[in-house]
Amino acid sequence: MASHTLRTLDRGLVALGLVAQADDGLKVAEIAQRLDVDRAIAYRIVATLSENAMVQRLPDGRIILGSGAIVLAAHAEGAIRTLARPVVEHLAEQAGATAFLSMAQGAECVAILTAEPRNAFLNIHYRVGTRHPIDKGAAGLAILSGRPAHPDDPESVSAARREGYSTTRGELQKGAVGVSSPVTSPHGKGGAFEFSIGVVALDDLDLDRATGAVMQAARKLSALLGAPRPA
Repeated sequence: MASHTLRTLDRGLVALGLVAQADDGLKVAEIAQRLDVDRAIAYRIVATLSENAMVQRLPDGRIILGSGAIVLAAHAEGAIRTLARPVVEHLAEQAGATAFLSMAQGAECVAILTAEPRNAFLNIHYRVGTRHPIDKGAAGLAILSGRPAHPDDPESVSAARREGYSTTRGELQKGAVGVSSPVTSPHGKGGAFEFSIGVVALDDLDLDRATGAVMQAARKLSALLGAPRPA
């Protein structure tokens, strides 16, 4: 009985993740196919999630996130900021540059946490809430590199996937150099939340020092978020 209950819970959580990742929602038949279960089981899962306001059904039958999931996501983002703050602050001191945690929001990348080193003579001020296209800048490219490879990926994303970090120069701001690495979520690649952590500074940024610090910070934060360790 316990095994059956846990399996059902697991399916429900996976279904919720699938809906969260689908910009236009999913039909019950699509959920059933992706879960590899009968449509009747998928209907029961959707009904249970709906009763708890985790999903809602549109008039055309598509399933999208409900108000309960949106509230839960808002609280989760706040908890992630709390976990990430000491990591981001330590990264700023290690790299001697402004550090940030960015999050994917649709086709954009948004800074949700920043920190500046205490003793640096001149910093680039990176404001929380700053957003830019996800395919521009080190933070966005790092997030894209954390997704499964796609034939249409630009070389900048493929290179970041191979190296474990992205580097850009003057792409979002003249004279600025950015370095960022993807943060692995507990759900692995393509999870409901997608983050990158990195630094941005002027042309005198010590790239070797910054790259090592950024990759170390990404591993640390991934572990704090409960991501599975690589084999």
